[in-house]
Amino acid sequence: AVQRLRTEFPDTWLQTHLSENREEIAWVKQLWPEHEHYLDVYHHYQLTGERSVFAHGIHLDDAEWQCLHDTGSAVAFCPTSNLFLGSGLFRLPACWQHQVRMGIGSDVGAGTTFSMLRTLGEAYKVGQLQSYRLRASEAFYHATLGGARALRLEDKIGNFQPGKEADFVVIDPAVTPLQRLRTGRCHDIYEQLFVLMTLGDERNISETWVNGER
Repeated sequence: AVQRLRTEFPDTWLQTHLSENREEIAWVKQLWPEHEHYLDVYHHYQLTGERSVFAHGIHLDDAEWQCLHDTGSAVAFCPTSNLFLGSGLFRLPACWQHQVRMGIGSDVGAGTTFSMLRTLGEAYKVGQLQSYRLRASEAFYHATLGGARALRLEDKIGNFQPGKEADFVVIDPAVTPLQRLRTGRCHDIYEQLFVLMTLGDERNISETWVNGER
């Protein structure tokens, strides 16, 4: 049914789960034993592609990463959900190595916050547990333009280029005593962004603008 809808309405977006936990992977293999891997089931039914975003993607093998790249599919990295459920650690290095589009997600079921700043802090911890230091510039890219590119909406949102929709938040980077202490010792914007992504939360949002309106 989903394949039929996708064929009938090719401009629609598709978002679903992929390899969130090993029990799920085993269940999919039991249902479709003839397929090479979990993602191959979606690919067989023509559900991969530039308007497909797969949540989690924790336990992907190299063949699946390559399939995501080759089809132009994207991944939504949901660190708070993954850590809360103990599902596993998203392989940030593999995502970069295979040049797969990735955005940061909150998840609607097991995610513990809708704050993108809190979510970036958890993403940093996921990287650290794999000896991968997620730089602040990289993290904020995935939360902004990277997420827009994952959705193929980079022509409309994601940065401040003229002509794009003005969707943005105004941030006060030092609303708590600890934040004021840490930001006061920063030497450049990258250190300030690092403090914001590791200590920030919804309290730092002073204004929200949607399509140019506050």
